[in-house]
Amino acid sequence: MRRLERETEWLAAEPEQVRLLLEAGLGSLIAVPLVARGSVLGVLCLYRHETAIPFEDADLVLAEQLAARAALCLDNARLHTQELSAARILRLSLRPAEVSEHSAVETAYSYLPTGTGGDWFDVIQLSGARVALVTGSTSGRSIRAAAAMGELRAAIRALSALDLQPGELLARLHDLVTRLGGERKRAAGSGTDAPLWRATCLYTVYDPIARTYAMARAGDQPSPAIVTPEGRTEVIDVPEGRTLGEGVPDYTTVVRRLPEGTVITLYNAALLLENTRQERVDRLLAALATGDRPLQEVCNAVLGTRAAVGDGHDAVLLMARTRVLGPDQLAAWTLPNDLTAVALARKLTAEQLDRWGLHGLCFATELVVSELVTNAVRYSTGPVLLRMIRDRALICEVTDDAATAPQLRRADDSDEGGRGLYIIAQVTQGWGHRAAGRGKTIWTEQALPVARPVDQERT
Repeated sequence: MRRLERETEWLAAEPEQVRLLLEAGLGSLIAVPLVARGSVLGVLCLYRHETAIPFEDADLVLAEQLAARAALCLDNARLHTQELSAARILRLSLRPAEVSEHSAVETAYSYLPTGTGGDWFDVIQLSGARVALVTGSTSGRSIRAAAAMGELRAAIRALSALDLQPGELLARLHDLVTRLGGERKRAAGSGTDAPLWRATCLYTVYDPIARTYAMARAGDQPSPAIVTPEGRTEVIDVPEGRTLGEGVPDYTTVVRRLPEGTVITLYNAALLLENTRQERVDRLLAALATGDRPLQEVCNAVLGTRAAVGDGHDAVLLMARTRVLGPDQLAAWTLPNDLTAVALARKLTAEQLDRWGLHGLCFATELVVSELVTNAVRYSTGPVLLRMIRDRALICEVTDDAATAPQLRRADDSDEGGRGLYIIAQVTQGWGHRAAGRGKTIWTEQALPVARPVDQERT
């Protein structure tokens, strides 16, 4: 509109607005809709103030070009914000809603979603009452990075069932990430060798029987910090391996023996952002000195300080106080490598279950032990180790020096053997095997009988 006047038809519908415009000295107007991708986002209004020179056709052309560019930028920002929101919701949904209780450790955790990053943690129950404590991170803020975080968590949980050493598990995870990255780049038609996202991980395993803590890390994921029962604090020096999916995998497993009551802390880089590196570490260790405070209280206090900093990075903190299984929960025997070991194993098993008051599990457990010890005597040459653990389940383990992994198969009606593991699978709630020195350990788990209330027993 070259000149603003009260009599203009489409302005007459807003007399009060026209009055204000005229009183402000506005004499000429250009109104251009902000249109992007077929949607109207708003209107661009340009005015001439305190001048009688009206807008010309050239001004209108410039305004239309300006409106087109502004609308595209606004729509891109809107789409970017939507993607960030969707990625954030996806990341939150992929994190564990809660961490189940474990006999090996008392855990506490906190997560502060303040902005960027695909940081996560996990606590995974392993065989032999052991537990894995894991933290990781995927770079980027897109939905693709959030989905990658979920894929890594799922892959680590699947690989943890193999009971590998932390360094070996990360090496296999590295190979998986490399293949996935290659498939994605080929699908996207990318000609660059750079990964589509960057992933780091710290994988650790605590054994409450041996009291050992094994660790390995990929990329610059921070090493774990520990606080001993005496109050001594330390960041364990775990060599930094290659970032997942980059270069040749080379991960070193570090093993430390920890006293009962040691507090293990896993965290991400968001807790180490300000000051020099040594100052950052010292500040974190001072904050982690728990004393007699509950672990969850310490977690909340540390992340509360991070929230006050407001640096725009997600913060993850996982703490675990170590426990030790007592001698009343463990029994172990070394058996000779001959057929007499089978009868001896059944006898020792029955006596131990009687001491534990687990008479109802005697038949099934003797069957399991007989099958495992028989196979160990048949296929190995050295002594056989039988171990029983009374934890949240009854765990039976048989260790021998044969490296051949057992395979579950269905025997035909005419076969004279091959039914051992199939029978074991029917009478237990889970079984598996893991490497043990030069040999292997086969383990089984059986659910403990549920204690009935006293009133129910009387009836």
